[in-house]
Amino acid sequence: MPSPYNLNVHNNCVECEVRAERVFCDMSKEAVVTLDTIKFTGIYPKGSLLFVEGEEPRGVFILCAGRVKLTTSSTEGKTLIVKVAEVGEVLGASATILGKPYEVSAETLEPSQMNFIKRDDFLKFLNTHVDACMHTAQQLSHKYQSAQREIRSLGLSQTTSEKLARLLLDWSATSGEETAKGIRLVVLLTHEEIAQMIGTTRETVTRILSDFKKRHIIEVKGSNIFLTEKKALEGMIST
Repeated sequence: MPSPYNLNVHNNCVECEVRAERVFCDMSKEAVVTLDTIKFTGIYPKGSLLFVEGEEPRGVFILCAGRVKLTTSSTEGKTLIVKVAEVGEVLGASATILGKPYEVSAETLEPSQMNFIKRDDFLKFLNTHVDACMHTAQQLSHKYQSAQREIRSLGLSQTTSEKLARLLLDWSATSGEETAKGIRLVVLLTHEEIAQMIGTTRETVTRILSDFKKRHIIEVKGSNIFLTEKKALEGMIST
């Protein structure tokens, strides 16, 4: 889960060198020029709340650099991280389009660059630019599929160890790097945040990771986790 802290601010989306690599931003020049006229670019420090679950939608945030955690909370105060958003994602799109309260809260996990677009401007943008509308639909569809996978993972996992194994394997598939030691993951989440992703406690995550290390399934060096025995993790997954 790589995460550059050196933010190179792109105030002009047309000149952004990585725009073509991101699903939403890879639009026609005409659409991007319009986008530049309606967005507000800002740098947000770690721990910034972009929006809060239950509040009326003000608009959307496009994540240009950094990472954002999306969380939901119960009335008892228990928090679950439903997703860690990566660069290129549009945050708050479903609430903004439907005109209903944000279904999750969004908080930066590290210094992040964001483009904010007001709700009325975003809706008009989607209505006038077909590629922007299609790319938003693609992201919402991807979000739906991801949610289904998470429900399946949490619902079918028999033990917390299996849930954590599934999470590590998911990370290895999306952002793992092959090395001589095994698949390398850059994990900047705390044990508390990992626990919030799989619905358990910080103490349980710490205990299971320690067990994985003792069994030489993983190796931990700072924020790097090496999956030294990927097959052992896969063997924990029930079919």
